[in-house]
Amino acid sequence: MNALGRRSRLVLGVVFLTAVISAAALPEGAASVAGPKTILDLQPYKRITRVAVRDPAGHPGTATLVEINPHINAWSVLTLAWGDAAPSRSYHLENGDPRTQLRLIAGGIELSANGHSAVCTLWAAEPEAPDRMMIERAARAELPYAPLCSDRLYLRNHVRGTRTQIERVTDLLRDHVWGGDKIVGFVRDTFFRDAFVEKAAPAAASLSAAARDNVPRAARLEVGSRPLQAAHLGIRLGVDVGPDQAGAALDPGRWYAVPGAPGIFLSALQPHMIEHAILDGDRGAVTRLDAVEANALDYLVAFDLAQFDLGFALGTDHPRVDWSDRVPDNQRPPGSPGPDGIGNTLPLATSGMLNPALVLRAAATFTGGFKREHGAFHFGPLSERNGGSHYGFIEHGAVFSTLQPSLATLYVLDDGTVNMKTWTASDNALLPRIRDARQNGVALIDYDAVNGISAPGALVDNWGAGNWSGSANEKLRTLRAGVCLQENSGRRYLIYGYFSTATPSAMVRVFQSYGCRYALHLDMNALEHTYLALYLNNGGELRVQHLIQDMAVVDKKGGEPLAPRFLGFPDDRDFFYLLRRSERP
Repeated sequence: MNALGRRSRLVLGVVFLTAVISAAALPEGAASVAGPKTILDLQPYKRITRVAVRDPAGHPGTATLVEINPHINAWSVLTLAWGDAAPSRSYHLENGDPRTQLRLIAGGIELSANGHSAVCTLWAAEPEAPDRMMIERAARAELPYAPLCSDRLYLRNHVRGTRTQIERVTDLLRDHVWGGDKIVGFVRDTFFRDAFVEKAAPAAASLSAAARDNVPRAARLEVGSRPLQAAHLGIRLGVDVGPDQAGAALDPGRWYAVPGAPGIFLSALQPHMIEHAILDGDRGAVTRLDAVEANALDYLVAFDLAQFDLGFALGTDHPRVDWSDRVPDNQRPPGSPGPDGIGNTLPLATSGMLNPALVLRAAATFTGGFKREHGAFHFGPLSERNGGSHYGFIEHGAVFSTLQPSLATLYVLDDGTVNMKTWTASDNALLPRIRDARQNGVALIDYDAVNGISAPGALVDNWGAGNWSGSANEKLRTLRAGVCLQENSGRRYLIYGYFSTATPSAMVRVFQSYGCRYALHLDMNALEHTYLALYLNNGGELRVQHLIQDMAVVDKKGGEPLAPRFLGFPDDRDFFYLLRRSERP
C-alpha cells in the first residue's frame, strides 16, 4: 500500500469515529472518589527533609524536600508552605547530573559535586519583582523543563502533550461514551487490519554494505532466500540508495550498519524464510503462521548496549495510574481511584519529552507500551489477582505503578545495566536500584535462568489470558512492535522489531530466528504506536531518520518545520530513548 493509501485508510477511520461521537450521547461527568494517597506515598525509599524558611516579604514558612529515591538521585519534590500568608505549592525538580548531591538548607538547596558546593536560592526574591520568589519565574515559564541554578536543576512543569487526531477521537470514545472501546475495536478491525502490511517483492541484487564484525547474530533462515525490496524504509543504509529508498534491497536476516550511527544496525525478513526447525517447533505454544503474516516484511533495529544508555519516560497523559476498565469488579476495592490507591501523578509532572540537556546525546527513540485502559487483564488467572495485574512502570526511580509478578519487564539499573525478565516477588529486591522500568503484558519469549533456555512464553497462544489485544474472535493479526535482548560474542544488543502485520506467534518466530534471549510486546495498530526514529548528530545538528517513511507525519505540525517527536515537543505517549555514552559530559 502506498503512502496515499495508508493515509486514506487513516482518514476513513477518523471520520467514522468522529461520526460515532457526534451521534452518541455523552454521559454527565461524575466526581471521582478521592484517594487516600498521593504518588509520594508509593515511594518506599524516599527521604524527607524540612527546614524553616522566610519568603521575600519576610513571612515565616516551611520548606520540605522529598527525595524520591536518593540512590538514583534524579527527582525531588520541593513544597513551600507559608501558613495563612499564601497557599502551599509543590515543585517537581530534576537533578541535571545525578552525581550532584542535594541538601535542603534555610537559604535554599545546596548542590555539591567534586568537592565544590553552591546554594540555589529558589525562594529568594526575583531581582525584577522583589515580592516574588525565583522559583515562580520558572513555574510561570510553562516549559516542560525550566532551567534553574545555572542549568544544574530543572523544574518540571505540567504541560499538555501532543496527540494525533485519531488518538483524540479514540480517547474521547473510551473515556466518555458507553461501550466506546467496542466501537474503537470495530473500527480497528474494519479499517486498520493489515492497513500497514508491507509485501516485499524479491530483488535481483542486494546492498553490499552488510556488516560483518561486531554485529548482532544473523537470523536463521532457509537456504536460498532472495533479497527483499524495502520500499517504505526510511533509514538510509548507503550512498547507492535513493532518498525515497525505492531502490533499497536487503539480504534477509543479515545486519546492515547504519551510516553515521555507530552501534546501530538494521535487518529485514519475511517470516516464511525462517528455518523450518524453528517454524515447526514448540507446537501447542505457538500458532502456525497464516499466509499474510508469513509474507509480510518485518524490520529490526539493533543497538549495541555497550555504546548506549537506555531510558524510559512517561507521556503527559499515558499511561495513566487509575483503573483499567478491563479489571473485574471483584478486584477493585471500594473508593480506591486506582490499583495503587492513587488516581493521578500529582505532584510529579510527566513531560512526554526528553530533557533538552540530553538532546545532543540522543541516538533513538521509540514508542513505549499499552495505555492504562489496555494495560491490565480482563480474562485468565492474572485478572483475578493483584487488582487485575495492571502493568507497572518506573521513571527516574519514581514508582508510578507497582511492578507486578508474572509480567514481562524491561528495566534499567542505576549502573546502566539493561535487562528483561518475567517479574517475580523476589525481584523486588532490585527496586532500590531500578532507574527505569516498563511492564507490558506477558513474555513473547521467556528465559529460564536456571537451565539457560529460552522458549515461547506460556500465554503466547492464549488471546484472553495473554491480553494480546486484537478481538475476541482471534483477529490478532495487525501492525505490532516488540523488543528483545540478544547476546552475541560477548556483546549485548537491544533489538526493536517492527512487524507490518503479525500475530504474537509471528513475533515469536522472528525473534527466535535472531536468537533472542527474552522478548516482550510493545504497542500496535498504528504508525504513531510503533514509531521509531534515529538521530544522526552532524556537527551539533540532529538529522532524523524514521524507520518507516510515513512515521515522519507524526513529527510534522502544520506548516512548521520538522520537530522530532519526543525531542521537539511534549507527547501524550510514553517512550524509550537511547543516549550515546561516548558523548557524556
